[in-house]
Amino acid sequence: MSILEILGKRLIFGVGTLLFVSVLVFIGTEILPGDVAHAILGQGATPELVAQIKERLGLDQPLHVRYFVWLGNFVTGDFGTSLANGADIGTEIGRRASNTIILALCTTVIAVPLSIVLGLAAAVKPGGLVDRIITSTSLALISFPDFLVAVVLVTIFAVKLKWLPAIASIRPSYELVDWIRILILPVLGLTFTILAHMVRMTRSAVLNVLSSPAIEMAILKGVPRRRLLLRHALPNAFGPIINVIALNLAYLISGVVVIETLFNFPGLGRYMVEAVTNRDVPIVQTCAMIFCSVYIILNMTADILSIMANPRVRYKK
Repeated sequence: MSILEILGKRLIFGVGTLLFVSVLVFIGTEILPGDVAHAILGQGATPELVAQIKERLGLDQPLHVRYFVWLGNFVTGDFGTSLANGADIGTEIGRRASNTIILALCTTVIAVPLSIVLGLAAAVKPGGLVDRIITSTSLALISFPDFLVAVVLVTIFAVKLKWLPAIASIRPSYELVDWIRILILPVLGLTFTILAHMVRMTRSAVLNVLSSPAIEMAILKGVPRRRLLLRHALPNAFGPIINVIALNLAYLISGVVVIETLFNFPGLGRYMVEAVTNRDVPIVQTCAMIFCSVYIILNMTADILSIMANPRVRYKK
């Protein structure tokens, strides 16, 4: 099976998954408790005023009609306007998405190289002191939920030591130093969320390569351990390492929502949580579809990279 055929099948599967997810997102937002008409009018809303608001917002249309209209608008990039204040959703998402991208990129730049270094350090002497420390720390981080890690970081560095701000508010006048101080705690929270999985997979992949006959022959020939790891084991372990990195970056999507909410960071995750509170369905639908699309794309990327790194998977037995 050629690479183009594999890519074509994965692309078709990804598009089908996105369509299925769009149905789930639309139905899920429709069954949320409460509605935007009552949220706009308040507790003193009369049935007549509620009916007028629903007619003006197009909420009186059948469910399937609203779904296809919404999906068509989303595909063409028309995200509509907020039901709560009439603001253009696309403009607000563009502003907030840049903040989320900065947060995710900073986390990736720190977490990926650090996970590879720590994974290699643990694989140098399996069962040694360094390996035991890194492995036990990774297990501890995996067992902690991301919101707990964030709370601990805020308690130590913002409340006790008062070194960093607990609220990641952003202003146009902020300079690079201000951005760094604001991003340190959210980036650390996200880094600890995904670091442990990547460290353990890097260690496992390198040790698996080290047990292969070719590496064992190199060991018998007296190749130094450091050269063996960097020039022989690590390049051959890149396939599963890249796969787990892509999967953890996809998992980073859910962590962004939690971290942005805890630190009041003005990104897409916080925007969606605010929309859920206000029963602003178009914003919730748009943000959910963006997160799901990124998650599916990253998973497809991990799948394709895994296949390309292991040519044996391309051929049927």
